[in-house]
Amino acid sequence: MPDSVLLIDDDVNILRAVGTVFERAGYEVARELDAEAGLAAYDRLRPEVVVLDLHLPGMDGLQALARLKERNAAVILLTGHGDVATAVQAMQLGAENFLTKPMDLEHLLAAVARVADKVRLKRLNELLLLRMAPGEAGLESLGDSPAMRELVKQAGLVALAERTPVLIRGESGVGKGWLARMLHQLSPRAAGPFVEVSGYGLSPAALDSDLFGLERASEQDGRERRPGMVEIAAGGTLFIEEVADLPAELQPRLLRLLETRTFRRVGGTKELTSDVRVIAATARDLGALVDAGGFREDLAYRLNVTPLTLPPLRDRAREDRLSALLSLVNELQRHVSGAPASVGPEALERLLSHSWPGNVREMRNVLERALILARGQAVVGIEHLPGEFRARPGPGDRRHTPMTLDELERAHIERTLRHHAGNRTRAAQELGISRATLINKIKRYAILL
Repeated sequence: MPDSVLLIDDDVNILRAVGTVFERAGYEVARELDAEAGLAAYDRLRPEVVVLDLHLPGMDGLQALARLKERNAAVILLTGHGDVATAVQAMQLGAENFLTKPMDLEHLLAAVARVADKVRLKRLNELLLLRMAPGEAGLESLGDSPAMRELVKQAGLVALAERTPVLIRGESGVGKGWLARMLHQLSPRAAGPFVEVSGYGLSPAALDSDLFGLERASEQDGRERRPGMVEIAAGGTLFIEEVADLPAELQPRLLRLLETRTFRRVGGTKELTSDVRVIAATARDLGALVDAGGFREDLAYRLNVTPLTLPPLRDRAREDRLSALLSLVNELQRHVSGAPASVGPEALERLLSHSWPGNVREMRNVLERALILARGQAVVGIEHLPGEFRARPGPGDRRHTPMTLDELERAHIERTLRHHAGNRTRAAQELGISRATLINKIKRYAILL
């Protein structure tokens, strides 16, 4: 994921020229002509660095700087006047740097690269602190890429809509049940029960009584009256694990509960009410099931009011896979006595490069096994990982290991950095690129040394 920069300047030519330079250097660039639009763009995009002109129409640069620092933004201020007093004031307000126009673009690129590097490290440290906090990891463990930040934002809003049903979509093992529990804990219903229902291995009749309860017809009836999960979850959340497997005869009963909050126990005639929120999950395409006649269209629409989709690990940004891994390691360390404090760099690289067909569930199992095998060691090494992680072709092995150009470039950069003991200047010289470009690539590939 490339670093991003927001340019705020009332000179269109400067925006165009400077923006082009940053885009060629690999940055994502946003441009705004005044401070108000710039503040709105910052709130929307959260770039690593803001390059802000001092002299703007309306709200001036120092006022905008103060507003941006309220948002913890990293700002480099530009001005056409070498005013020392203004520079001092800007630094007091929290500017990272102060450059005068006309500025040297290489100097500006280097300054932005340094600030972006600082912001990245700060965000990573915040993430690591969150991972080390006691208790279960929250939504922030999904990661910090734009896609995951958007998912976290959506999930937070959905959690507050406590009466609206939610459909969580995603492959097996991506954490749909975990996300359902997070939605419950973040909602006004957090003090109420969270009840999970799985129909796996149950007949339609057994699932019906589990969900909606059983009514004893008479004193002579041998069946015991008992409430169902819908009643038990009243005031809280009912989570249905794989709603696509719900038998056809139970689908209208669930639809009625969603629309009227009423239901009847099996064998009963009395209308009962339950104030329950339904969160359903599925690894299957409900639209395709509706087209095939295997699922009610009206129920699919009702469930799909607020859908959330968890992508598989293989489709998540590298930094998001790292976030998931750190979160799991932090959680598992509390339950495995004598577990190492960290994962070694080579083992970490193998873990991050794995395709994870079993997603988070598979990652958790692999990490738990590794931490147990590495008890008493300083770090988790490759030798503690399963065979498929350790096996790599040797010099005389002709087996093909698929690698994209990005993966090849990342591996070469990492080897070069290790050869120079992490010295970025020397590594950049050997690679034939500028130090700023190397820093961008280190951040893009989330290289950890």
